Amino acid sequence: MTAYVLSFQEIDQSNLQEVGGKGLNLGKLSQIEEVHVPDGCCVTTEAYERTVMNRPAFRSYLDQLSQLDIEDHETIKELTEKIRNFIENIEIPADIEKELMDVICNLGIEQYYAVRSSATAEDLPHASFAGQQDSFLNITGNENILCHVSKCWASLFTERAVMYRIKHGFDHRKVELSVIVQRMVFPQVSGIMFTADPVSSNRKVVSIDASFGLGEALVSGLVSADNYKVREGRITEKKIASKEWSVDPLHTGGTAKRAIASHLQQKQTLTDRQILQLASLGRKIEASFGSPQDIEWCLVDDTFFMVQSRPITTLYPIPDAKDDENRVYFSFGHQQMMTDVIRPLGMSLLRMI
Repeated sequence: MTAYVLSFQEIDQSNLQEVGGKGLNLGKLSQIEEVHVPDGCCVTTEAYERTVMNRPAFRSYLDQLSQLDIEDHETIKELTEKIRNFIENIEIPADIEKELMDVICNLGIEQYYAVRSSATAEDLPHASFAGQQDSFLNITGNENILCHVSKCWASLFTERAVMYRIKHGFDHRKVELSVIVQRMVFPQVSGIMFTADPVSSNRKVVSIDASFGLGEALVSGLVSADNYKVREGRITEKKIASKEWSVDPLHTGGTAKRAIASHLQQKQTLTDRQILQLASLGRKIEASFGSPQDIEWCLVDDTFFMVQSRPITTLYPIPDAKDDENRVYFSFGHQQMMTDVIRPLGMSLLRMI
C-alpha cells in the first residue's frame, strides 16, 4: 500500500526521492538523541504525482513549457501563471487528504503549522534549487493546511523556478515536490549555525547568528543578528548587533513585524551558557550527518529546537592523509600567497579542519 504521508520518525535514507532533501534531513534530525525537532510529517512526491502529474491537462502544460527557451519571457509568465492556478484548484484525492488529516489529528488539530516545500533536486553538486519554492508559516485548520500544500506544489512553477530550470537544462518533469507539515513553535530567539566558519572555512570554529523572533526573517535579511564564534568549547568572538525589529508568529495565524524594545536592542541575544550549549548540539548533529552543517534553530523557553540542517556545500574537500601530521589546506587561487607565508615559518602548522 502506498504511503502518501510519512512522519519524521518513519523517514530514512531510502525515502529521499519521496520526501526531498529537507524532509530527509528533518527525519535524520528527529532521530538524534538529545536533539529536539518540532513534530511533523512529509506529504510525499507520490501524492504530488497522483494529484498533479498524472492529469492530462497538466502534462499538456508541461509539453508547452518544454518548447520554450530563456528569451520567451512573456509566454513563460503567462503559462506559469496558468499552471499555478491549475494546481491550486485541483482537488486533493480523498484518501490522501484523510491520511494527512489523520496525522494532523495526532499532532494536534488546533496547533499552528509551518507548511514548507522540499524539492527532490535541491542542493545538487552542479546546481541549487534551494529557496526557489514557497514555504508558509503559522497555518492552522484542515482546509487551510490542504490549501497551502497545493500552494507549495504550485510554487514549482514560479517564473523564477521555471527560468532557472530552462537555463540549466533541467526537465520540468524530473523535479518533484514533497511538502513538509511541521508544528510551529513560538521562539523567543532564532538563527543559523554553521559548524564550520563560513568566512574562514575553519572547521574547528562554530559560527552562530542569533536574533529575536522567527529565523525566516534573519534568512531573508529583514532583521539584524548577533554573531558568536565558538572553538573547542570556548567563545572566541562576539559581535552584538543593533536589533530594531523582529518578525513574530501571531496566535491568530500569520506573522507580524514588530519593533524591539529599546532596552533589548543592544542586548546579547543568547547567554554565554546558551551559546556553548547550542555549539555542542551543532557538533552532535555534524557528527551524526558526517559533514559540516548549516543548521536553522530556534529557542523556546530555554529549549533549543532544530528546524533544518543541510551540508555546507562551499567548503573545499579535505584530501585523504595517511598520517597525523598538522596541515593547512588552501585553494590553488591562494597558493602563491600561502607559499610566501609558510616558507619562512619553518614550523609545524595548525591543521584547519
